[in-house]
Amino acid sequence: MKRYVAAAALAGWVGLAIQQYLILYSRWSSGASLLGGLISFFSFFTVLTNTLVVVVLSYALVTRESAARRFFLKPGICGAIATSIVVVSLAYNLLLRHLWSPEGFQFIADELLHDVMPLLFLIYWWRCVPKGTLQLKHIAGWVIYPVAYFGYVLLRGHLLGQYQYPFMDVDSLGYPQVFVNAGGILAGFIVIALALVGLDKRLKPRSI
Repeated sequence: MKRYVAAAALAGWVGLAIQQYLILYSRWSSGASLLGGLISFFSFFTVLTNTLVVVVLSYALVTRESAARRFFLKPGICGAIATSIVVVSLAYNLLLRHLWSPEGFQFIADELLHDVMPLLFLIYWWRCVPKGTLQLKHIAGWVIYPVAYFGYVLLRGHLLGQYQYPFMDVDSLGYPQVFVNAGGILAGFIVIALALVGLDKRLKPRSI
């Protein structure tokens, strides 16, 4: 299983590296700030969540103990990240995929970050993360991540006039519709989280 985790981590890092290169190259070609490109890169929920995924997978490969390793390998943290990466995949495939047709390296990055990594991390969660500790109360902590991100997107968009996703574009849709869209995604997040907690309980090792 260690080889699987290593391959999954490598795939994630490659996807992130390609996406970062494409953004920075685009900024450089247009004479825009590379620092702004780096900030833009980490302003996507997809990038943030995939970064968390590869951090978990990378820590799973090392044996040296640390506070960060213990934190990221906690079942509660892995559950939050698993829920988030599933939301990344579903949101992209249901709401964004039809809006464009990426080619070349952009196609590779998109497939890795939106389809391949969610599946690989779910398999990791299924096979490697200890089961039986998740509870409904964990979900209350998990939703802080998407809610905080939504707040960041609104603030950034208000200051810069740029929104990372079209369904969050206040200038085009208005605040009421954006809040409806965000509410729908948050509801989907909670449904996925409930399913994950339920699955965790079913996979709990039976005591003899």
